[in-house]
Amino acid sequence: MDGFIELFTDLIREAGISEDNILYKRGLELPGFFRPTKEWDLLVIKDKVLIAAIEAKSQVGPSFGNNFNNRTEEAMGSALDLRTAYREGAYHVNPQPFLGYFFMLEDCAASNRPVSVQEPHFKVFPEFVKASYMKRYEIFCRKLVLERHYTSAAFITSNSQNGLQGEYATPAEDISVERFAKVLIAHIKSFI
Repeated sequence: MDGFIELFTDLIREAGISEDNILYKRGLELPGFFRPTKEWDLLVIKDKVLIAAIEAKSQVGPSFGNNFNNRTEEAMGSALDLRTAYREGAYHVNPQPFLGYFFMLEDCAASNRPVSVQEPHFKVFPEFVKASYMKRYEIFCRKLVLERHYTSAAFITSNSQNGLQGEYATPAEDISVERFAKVLIAHIKSFI
């Protein structure tokens, strides 16, 4: 994930933001509303204005089930915490920041296998029926943006053999790295 964070850092710098305003590996804590602070993976802060906050996560097998639930709850909670803190003035009176979610999943047999759902009382939404964990993450990232929890989300997959060489796949163009970067840079340029 560090390589992608470095890529976003380079793009932000090329868009005209000074290195001093890009925080990566240091000073990554922001105040929350439901908790004192949350550490992000990349922040852009210029003249005491929070311009962008990015969360980058990944998951490898074998425990896709438990980890899927943990990752989704964590991402939704982080967005709610930051957005509520923003509303309550934690970041002063500023334009709304870019909030990005970047996720990479191991592409393997277990992440591609259809997963059953339990429906003892009510039907689950049809898009989840027989959806693999790969499909579930794709749906999740798309819904994070649809429901405006995040400004943009990217979802990629990689296998254990080719991933170390930087190879990855994009399961859906609307949540691709390229689209994520374009939305991020468009937001950044509005502060130049």
